[in-house]
Amino acid sequence: MDYQNVNQYYGADAAREYEPLGKYTAKTFGWMFLGLLATFLIAMTGYVTGLVVYVFAIPYAVLVLGIAELAVVIFMSAQINKVSVGTARALFITYAVLNGVVFSAYFLIYAFPSLVFVFGATALFFGIMALIGYFTQADLSNLRNFLLGALIFLAVFWIAAMFINLERFEMIACTIGIFVFLVFTAYDTQKIKAYHQAYSQDPEMAKKASIFAALQLYLDFINLFIYLLRVLGKRK
Repeated sequence: MDYQNVNQYYGADAAREYEPLGKYTAKTFGWMFLGLLATFLIAMTGYVTGLVVYVFAIPYAVLVLGIAELAVVIFMSAQINKVSVGTARALFITYAVLNGVVFSAYFLIYAFPSLVFVFGATALFFGIMALIGYFTQADLSNLRNFLLGALIFLAVFWIAAMFINLERFEMIACTIGIFVFLVFTAYDTQKIKAYHQAYSQDPEMAKKASIFAALQLYLDFINLFIYLLRVLGKRK
């Protein structure tokens, strides 16, 4: 549906609110990059100031942060139709900040040049898959069940690894994880177009869907980075 069609069917006010797909997509990726920037700045600050050592010295700090992150994602997913645009944005940035605290630990574990290299590799692979997802004519929604099954497999593997020595299978799991989140990147990028079309009559919901899409892409980038870091990263 183009601008003229919006003006014809929904009136001039709706047309003024209706954004072209390119602009809508750019704003979605803009929010994703803002989230990544917040995560990086918090992680770097925690490392440089040494606060990361004190945070993780607190008993169960990692567990509490993990639960807080999960709670934000679940709440945002469940209440995206009800919360305001401002609240959706605040929840997204809150998640990025919490994740930044967690990520500060990676500066203690991995050499900084290695982190930079893996980040660059992640950005390259992510960008390629995002372009594929945006321009492909194939319907990637058919991959939903496959991706969901792959996520369940990875979750079960890492939970089991907490109680069983699965170190010799870790590289296989990481390789699967890289593949899964590469595909997720294309899948979630294509969903931006679906959100744009679905909420063309509802500017407020379109904005919230854009933030939710940014969160999904943010998670794709972060998970891809983590799996690539496990494979390519050099520990201190």
